[in-house]
Amino acid sequence: METLNGLPTGRPPIWLMRQAGRYLPEYREVRKDAGTFLDLCYTPDLAAEVTLQPIRRYGFDAAIIFSDILVIPDALGQPVSFREGVGPVLEEIKAVTELTSLDENRLSEHLYPVYTALRTVRTELPGDTTLIGFAGAPWTVATYMVEGGTSRDFAKTKCWAFSAPGEFGQLIDILVSSITNHLISQVEAGADVLQIFDSWAGMLPETAFDQWCVDPITRIVSGVKEKQPEIPIIVFPRLAGHRYLKVAEIEGVAAVSLDQTVSLEWVQKNLQNKVVVQGNLDPIYLLAGGDAMRAEAERILKSLSPGPFIFNLGHGVLPPTPLDNVSELCEIVTGWQG
Repeated sequence: METLNGLPTGRPPIWLMRQAGRYLPEYREVRKDAGTFLDLCYTPDLAAEVTLQPIRRYGFDAAIIFSDILVIPDALGQPVSFREGVGPVLEEIKAVTELTSLDENRLSEHLYPVYTALRTVRTELPGDTTLIGFAGAPWTVATYMVEGGTSRDFAKTKCWAFSAPGEFGQLIDILVSSITNHLISQVEAGADVLQIFDSWAGMLPETAFDQWCVDPITRIVSGVKEKQPEIPIIVFPRLAGHRYLKVAEIEGVAAVSLDQTVSLEWVQKNLQNKVVVQGNLDPIYLLAGGDAMRAEAERILKSLSPGPFIFNLGHGVLPPTPLDNVSELCEIVTGWQG
């Protein structure tokens, strides 16, 4: 919180995306008896437990609530499931007429378990550990809703957005409203910080990036700040390249989270004078461990820790990641002297 509020700290804080996940044996133990993945997300005691597990084991400076970006379409009434070896599966939206089946009135009741989990975690977290709430950005959530799951080329979504922007914009409007309300509710339930994940922002061409990434996120940040003006907001427009700058310039954005492809020198020159930066370590370095991980972590710390910086990965922790590698990374960051 001190870093996000512009205050100097002795070292960069650290948390990791997907730090509560399959690489933890205690997570796998909970997961095997929880039913479906969404059952785990919607069972407050279990979601709170897996949120707290990495804090107990590693003492990260922040916990991120265990949930998923696809709780939004699920709450709107679009069926969502998760299949082993496949990932998320949705009943894809094929026409603008199908948008009438999406019901924002279902949101607060359907997502109440998420807010209950947040309240539980808030009471059990150490006082100096930040609690992060999150949501997917409209563009990324829309790709899953239109493609029916993950995609290599996002052809269906792009075709709709490019050929009928008015129609596609109706879906984006529903998502902007729903995501804004979901984020506000997370703050009311105890979140100290919010992160917006635009995981597929980098798939947008230059001409569409402002329209479908920057503008919707700007509207969400404005809407959240209207109700919760003090809440810091982090945005992660993955693979956006030099267009990170456009996101950093959105009024109300406190930090941008960086994927591993961004040049540290460019970040120093172009971003750290505008916002806090977070991330950049390739998750494969964490998986590999050893000298390679140490050298890369130290390179990032040397480059970015003189400015406002939160240590994190360029994407999420991978399931096969050895526990000792995570421990060593935490030691490197918490012992950093600059």
